[in-house]
Amino acid sequence: MSTPTPPETADEAPVLLRREGRAAYVVLNRPRAINALTHEMVRLISDALSDWADDDGVRTVVLTGAGERGLCAGGDIVAMWRDAKDGGTATAAFWADEYRLNLQVAQYPKPYVAVMDGLVLGGGIGLSAHAGHRVVTERSSLGMPETGIGFLPDVGGTFLLSHAPGETGTHLALTAGSAGAGDAIAMGLADHYLPSERIDALLTALAHRDADEVLADLTEPAPGSGLLAARPWLDEAYAGADALEIVGRLRALGSAEAVRAADAIEAKCPTSVQVTLRALREAAAMNSLGPALDLEYRLARRLHARPDFAEGVRAQVVDKDRDPRWQPAHLAEVDDAEVEACFAGLGGDELGLGPGGLGAV
Repeated sequence: MSTPTPPETADEAPVLLRREGRAAYVVLNRPRAINALTHEMVRLISDALSDWADDDGVRTVVLTGAGERGLCAGGDIVAMWRDAKDGGTATAAFWADEYRLNLQVAQYPKPYVAVMDGLVLGGGIGLSAHAGHRVVTERSSLGMPETGIGFLPDVGGTFLLSHAPGETGTHLALTAGSAGAGDAIAMGLADHYLPSERIDALLTALAHRDADEVLADLTEPAPGSGLLAARPWLDEAYAGADALEIVGRLRALGSAEAVRAADAIEAKCPTSVQVTLRALREAAAMNSLGPALDLEYRLARRLHARPDFAEGVRAQVVDKDRDPRWQPAHLAEVDDAEVEACFAGLGGDELGLGPGGLGAV
């Protein structure tokens, strides 16, 4: 993929940082885990970005992932699962720093080029989709699959997906679907299409020339978007703020695509689906990323403490039986009061990344 690396070893750095010419390069370096993020990685990246922001010798920052499978498969959810089972606080601390990094990327004062080749999920979206220059290839597969593990699209995912055209983002979020290059660009998750065979040329050129000039020379028109073509029925079906009604409208449409979407939603964690839908509607009214990250931090902490998160990760990642036992098991059984409780403020534990917040960067 973007950056070949030698086999992973126990003492190899999880993030490789290097300089060449006028560019600085961040390489996520856990290829066996598809570069899943750890707290250490978040800190290393944030520190490097801070240093380079004040370095006149750095004109462009470039993000890639080691290995052949993807930029980043998200956060290390097995570690989060263990923490949830133990009732620990390590995951909350990780999210706090990760979300600060997401905002740091979004506000970065220099060109930040994210090469979103291969699989880009969850936390990988947070590192790349907020960048100023987002590059996808024919191998790209972007997604926020969190409703399938009792969680919600975080790392600014509610902001990104709620501001996508029509209800395309709602569809992707509730079904835990994925977007290829054409859909990603159409939805506003990426900007540029680059055949993967040109990645090496891109990385080399960015060391010597301005990012806009290099991208104009090397990129091509984006492929078409199936999601944009489906907007007439997506916008009709996904209107409103009740997931049960959305499923009903999808089934009433009767097309194979709509029925598959309904089936996908009903297989996901019911509480997560309802929380995600409400979060999307709230984020749609926000005009900046910080408040959405504050909201997601509240929701992340609440959902992490619910039994569905540990059960979802167990079923999908640990035991891999793909048979989660959600509590409750069906959308119709979700308690509105429990959903409401997820949105309650955290008092002194608020992240505070919105305007005027103590944690704003």
